[in-house]
Amino acid sequence: MGVLFTLLVGNITLKHLVMRLRPCIDYAGVSVASVIPAANDYSFPSGHTFSSFAATTALILFRKNLWTLLALCVAVVMGFSRIYLFMHYPSDVLTGAILGVIFGIVSWKIVGKRM
Repeated sequence: MGVLFTLLVGNITLKHLVMRLRPCIDYAGVSVASVIPAANDYSFPSGHTFSSFAATTALILFRKNLWTLLALCVAVVMGFSRIYLFMHYPSDVLTGAILGVIFGIVSWKIVGKRM
């Protein structure tokens, strides 16, 4: 449910409202940007970070164990990789992480009561 919310809010709504170009388009001459194919959609917020933090937050709230720590590490590394690969600005990733945590909590509250 959290991933569905992130897709609806992040990829369909916010990206088309903000319409921020990706760094790989702004910095086309940078070596990493020339290796990774440029995406055609907008940059803000980071959908990868948004959905990974939403899923990780819900997982942490549902069950706290070693796997949730691993999931958190993967979500953080994913966020940094989006910046490193010139796919997002730091503000895109930070906003995606914040929204992901919020949507993870909301979806856990909705679904968690039924479990």
